Amino acid sequence: MANTIPNRQVICETLLELAQEDRDIMVLASDSRGSAAMAPFAKTLPDQFVEVGIAEQNIVGISAGLAHSGKKPFVTSPACFLSMRSIEQIKVDVAYSATNVKLVGISGGVSYGALGMSHHSVQDLAVARAIPGLAVILPADRHETKRMTEALVKHEGGVYVRIGRNPVEDVYESDKYEFVIGKAVTMRDGSDLTLIAAGETVRVALDAEALLKEAGVSCRVINMHTIKPLDEEAIIRAARETGRIITVEEHSIHGGLGAAVAEVVVQHCPVPVRIVGIPDEPAIAGKTAEVFAHYGISADNIKKLALELLGR
Repeated sequence: MANTIPNRQVICETLLELAQEDRDIMVLASDSRGSAAMAPFAKTLPDQFVEVGIAEQNIVGISAGLAHSGKKPFVTSPACFLSMRSIEQIKVDVAYSATNVKLVGISGGVSYGALGMSHHSVQDLAVARAIPGLAVILPADRHETKRMTEALVKHEGGVYVRIGRNPVEDVYESDKYEFVIGKAVTMRDGSDLTLIAAGETVRVALDAEALLKEAGVSCRVINMHTIKPLDEEAIIRAARETGRIITVEEHSIHGGLGAAVAEVVVQHCPVPVRIVGIPDEPAIAGKTAEVFAHYGISADNIKKLALELLGR
């Protein structure tokens, strides 16, 4: 059954529930108090909510100060602005200063749609994963988002999370499982090749696996929800056991999930790797499905690439 709840709403609901028991949890927003993302939290717990306005650099600095005071701040801001305008503050105030700040980039990837390149965030993973001491996570659906948020409240240290704007189809049947930062999840097992995806492209990878199964291909699907720290063991095992890897991401082909996987493969178990993502060009404007289709982030294209890799 399709999900009609955006992941950003799940973060709000989960934090609201937890923050009523833990008064140290705080949410900071940049010009989004009235948005669907955090409005319920702001209304219910106004003393634990800070609206900073259009001041992304300041929101990171303020959150770092709150963390130094013993609070557990969650910053919610459009991923395109949080990851670009605030990168120095993220590097120095959060990572270098080892503060317990959770940076949640909302409306990430290409989910702003028609607003185009200025609002796309398809370079954020490359930047964030290069910063020492900063974890990078992309939840796949509402169930994983709930478990991730609960884990983040308990986790000490800086984290950059990217979520989309729109509802995404479920990839898990329920939230009755353990989410572990840095531990990939094998969604389907297989022996002919492996698809590794993160965030909303996990659904695409699962759809591709179904098509490949019909074509007689045994395909492993790995949900690499944590880009950093990366589950290198899962990647090396996939390379050794399946011999071929295709990565799928809502990000530039440079510096993101595909690059991270390739770095591990080339050093530990060289096998053919194909990276599916946004090419080195200004990404087109359009609905997420339209952008995905344009760049081949689709089940049909992945099936085609997989069959080529297999020599079929």
